[in-house]
Amino acid sequence: MSSSYSSSLRIELIGSGDQAGAWGATTDSNLAYVLDTAIAGYQAVSVSSTAQALTYVNGPSSSASLNQSVYAMLKFNTAGAASAIYAPPVSKQYIIWNNSGYTITIYNSTVIGNTTAAGTGVAIADGDKVIVWSDGTNFYEVQAANLTGTLAIAKGGTGATTASAARTNLGLVIGTDVAAIASPAFTGNPTAPTPTFGDNDTTIATTAFVQAALAAIYPVGSIYTNASVATNPGTLLGFGTWTAFGAGRVAVGFDATNTLFDTAEETGGSANAVVVTHTHTATSTVTDPGHFHSYEQPSNTFIQGAIGGTGLTNKFSGSTGSKTTGITVATTNSTEGSSGTNANYQPYITVYMWKRTA
Repeated sequence: MSSSYSSSLRIELIGSGDQAGAWGATTDSNLAYVLDTAIAGYQAVSVSSTAQALTYVNGPSSSASLNQSVYAMLKFNTAGAASAIYAPPVSKQYIIWNNSGYTITIYNSTVIGNTTAAGTGVAIADGDKVIVWSDGTNFYEVQAANLTGTLAIAKGGTGATTASAARTNLGLVIGTDVAAIASPAFTGNPTAPTPTFGDNDTTIATTAFVQAALAAIYPVGSIYTNASVATNPGTLLGFGTWTAFGAGRVAVGFDATNTLFDTAEETGGSANAVVVTHTHTATSTVTDPGHFHSYEQPSNTFIQGAIGGTGLTNKFSGSTGSKTTGITVATTNSTEGSSGTNANYQPYITVYMWKRTA
């Protein structure tokens, strides 16, 4: 009776009465080249095709290249592109290290040695080390029961940014491996306890702690200024209700001793300069050159005694007409100062101001 072979590992099963005197050698080969490699064997596989079947032979073989699919651990190297790897259509577990430079996907083939997929496969990213298993039709990836999505765990300085890669790094010892890692790069949205407000030790500050600190810096009634950004601080800071404040005005300190400044948000002042009531004195000097008028008396001749008298006495009187000097005096003040419009501002610079109201 001839030998037969087991369905999964193709172990040679010696027929009853066969191999007289050689039974022990066959058994030793089964143990050394099939069972031993299936449990603890490691084999590197060079990927030379985008669709490549793992080798598989009946019975034990001392040539590793003839029985790649039996090995427990497989390392795939030197692929030139993304590739599909086909294992025999039997139940089997593998630990796979993809060192090919590209993504590889492992499938069960429909028939031993061919490159037609029997079912679904598992894609393994370059650099990942994963555990996969097959039910003879489909491949599955071994996953921790509570691990889903993406987990950024690093060990020995190597980051694991996919779920499959992260699983190869499980088993870290808190305070040993994790504490020894300098500046790990997290992804996703990692969380941490929020410290008590006011804490100033080396505790990690969460976003909630930072928001509380900012809100304490800007309590209700605070003024926020920005030299160039007009965006509402509620958007920039992430908290509070803010309203534009102090348009066209400058701030002045509270002064309880001055009625102009003894109430918060009291306003006053004028943009235009105000001229205080006042007078001007002008002095005028006038010089009169002086003038005069000539007066002439006509000559009269009298004959003494011609009319029987001894003589006559004649008087002549008269006045000149009214005259003016022709001088006019006018006094004018010269223009002084400048327009008071927009002349009452101190040196200033324009900024955006907001007041927190809630």
